[in-house]
Amino acid sequence: MNAQADFRHDTIDGGEALRFSGRLSLSCLGDFPERLRSFEGKVDLLDLSGIDRIDTVGAWLIHRFAAEHESRIEGLSPEAAHLMAQVAAADRDMAMRPPPSNFLIKLVGEVGQASISAVTTLAGLLGFFGATVLAFLTVLRHPRRFRLNATVRRFEVVGISALGIIGLMSFLIGLVIAQQGSVQLRQFGAEIFTINLIGRITLRELGVLMTAIMVAGRSGSAFAAQIGTMKLTEEIDAMRTIGVSPMEALVLPRVIAAVLMMPLLGFYSSVVAIIGGGLLCWAALDIPPVTFIQRLREVVPTTDVYVGLLKAPVFGLIIAVTGCFQGMQVESDAEQVGQRTTSAVVQAIFLVIVLDAFFAVFFTWIGWI
Repeated sequence: MNAQADFRHDTIDGGEALRFSGRLSLSCLGDFPERLRSFEGKVDLLDLSGIDRIDTVGAWLIHRFAAEHESRIEGLSPEAAHLMAQVAAADRDMAMRPPPSNFLIKLVGEVGQASISAVTTLAGLLGFFGATVLAFLTVLRHPRRFRLNATVRRFEVVGISALGIIGLMSFLIGLVIAQQGSVQLRQFGAEIFTINLIGRITLRELGVLMTAIMVAGRSGSAFAAQIGTMKLTEEIDAMRTIGVSPMEALVLPRVIAAVLMMPLLGFYSSVVAIIGGGLLCWAALDIPPVTFIQRLREVVPTTDVYVGLLKAPVFGLIIAVTGCFQGMQVESDAEQVGQRTTSAVVQAIFLVIVLDAFFAVFFTWIGWI
């Protein structure tokens, strides 16, 4: 039997018919589609009882011809009939562009989706924080499980390696505060109060806040990327398989390093900012360093130092937990590593600013103003 697809025209009782033979598959069609498309005249019946095989391409040709000529199809085997039904079900008009949506409905939907995502992320962060606390308590009960080398290494990455960039940023911020403050206070003949501005705003707010933002962008993103890559390459699953807790081996050293290094970095940042502001006061306002330091001791209360030192470890905890949590959420591909890293930085900075506002109200309420 000839395997090449073919058909012949025949007359039946009450109409015209096309009887097909051969294999209606892609490899055996040849010029069959052109000959079928060029056929003219009314066709009442398409007889497929003589075919040897039919695939999706052949089924589509028959279905399209039957639809154009309003013909009925007969002679199909059960398998061929199922294929033809699937082809017919797939033959529907596709929208070239999505239908216009109501702007208000779309806006409400996006707000709702963002709210659900925020609540889910917050719940996940709280759960991850609880797991971190449990891992810390476990290490306290079994001190030999504490990974000292990993923690010291995080000290270097989070703290020592960041001294240069944080120092430069803080020095420039001190210069800017002093310059802008002196310009505004000069209008009232109160340039001397520039020292008050520099001392209080750097020790109480900007020193630790800008350090937290820098650490979130530098170390928080690194935590998310490192743990996310390990999750992607199944290293974390391998650790669990050999009985090593990822919370104790990966998360806890990073959290401890961030919590302990943030107060030191925040105080360092404040001191460098004060030095920058003092140099500008010396150069632009003719306030010698001795006078600057003496005035600073008079106007800056000790509580401002306490405020900065108390906020810093909380900010470090938020940054480390957020970065490690987002890294643990990586699942499918390398693109998620980038997305989770970005989310870690954004969420850490947002939470730091929110907590800073809370601390500002709290410390004012208890009288540390």
